Amino acid sequence: MLGGADNPNGELPSYITGADTLGRSSALFAVLAGFSIILITGRKARKSGEAGRQAVARVAIRALVLLAIGSILTRLGTGIAVILKTYGICFLLVLPLYRRSAQQLGLLAAGTALVLPQMRFLLKLFGPEGSLNPVFDFMVHGAYPAMTWVPFVIAGMAIARLSLNTQAMHWRLGLEGVALAVLGYGGSWLALRLLPVPAVFREPLDSWWYLDSPWSLLVAAPHSETTFSILGNTGCAMIVLAACWLAMDGLPHLRKLVWPIIAVGSMSLTAYVLHIVGVAYLERIMGIDALEEDGSLSVLFGFVVVISTFAVLWLRAFQRGPMEVLMGRITDLAHHIR
Repeated sequence: MLGGADNPNGELPSYITGADTLGRSSALFAVLAGFSIILITGRKARKSGEAGRQAVARVAIRALVLLAIGSILTRLGTGIAVILKTYGICFLLVLPLYRRSAQQLGLLAAGTALVLPQMRFLLKLFGPEGSLNPVFDFMVHGAYPAMTWVPFVIAGMAIARLSLNTQAMHWRLGLEGVALAVLGYGGSWLALRLLPVPAVFREPLDSWWYLDSPWSLLVAAPHSETTFSILGNTGCAMIVLAACWLAMDGLPHLRKLVWPIIAVGSMSLTAYVLHIVGVAYLERIMGIDALEEDGSLSVLFGFVVVISTFAVLWLRAFQRGPMEVLMGRITDLAHHIR
């Protein structure tokens, strides 16, 4: 939940190399963000005419709201890199693709995963300084540059376009996820051992992530923003989604046992905002460093218990979380589009 980044120097905050070491949870959320775009614009039948224009407007308004909320949360100064602004930018970038088929979106996801990390590397070397061009800086620099998060969102759109009402498709999605994960992580592992790569690139993340070397494009470590990393993380996201569908297919009573998880998932924006606000409260009011490595596990457990309990109790009285209600009311402005 505590994912995303806005770092003016392009540095990875210390919590990223700890709490989000594998970098897969934030990738899963980005894939689900792409899925949501297709849900809004029409999954089985693309919305067209007035309904289509309103759906596009809803996504665009949602993107702007995420940019605003992300900016506010960033100003709390918690040290947490807020991912919401990256989501907002990615929504706007991929919105013109909403009418594409699953095959077309899959090819676009693969193409952007292959091309954009290399383009970002070149832009980091030869582009303008971030302080001179904040938009460029946001797209290219930081731990979650929008440029290399677009493939995750497009992949989510492609998955949403699939016919997901059969176990066979769920198994196919999971197996394709395994193949992508092996290609990403396994391909990086082989490249780093078969090619004359400097030894520093075989070391843990902290040893090399800041190096502007072409060899860094071969790694698949957390938040390396490489093709291998994107492929591997997308594969893991597909595996998780397939496993959840298969579990629900095979164990229908499981839904009752995992209701707290479902409750949090149904109000994920609220849960995210509460995480950031909660960390700010602990740091400013209580004087507790919530991101300190020694105490992070206990703080994480506390957040899980408190937010899960809040979500379950809230949904007993209301249909949606408070932030989801706010988002819904703002995006309802799209109904004025004719």
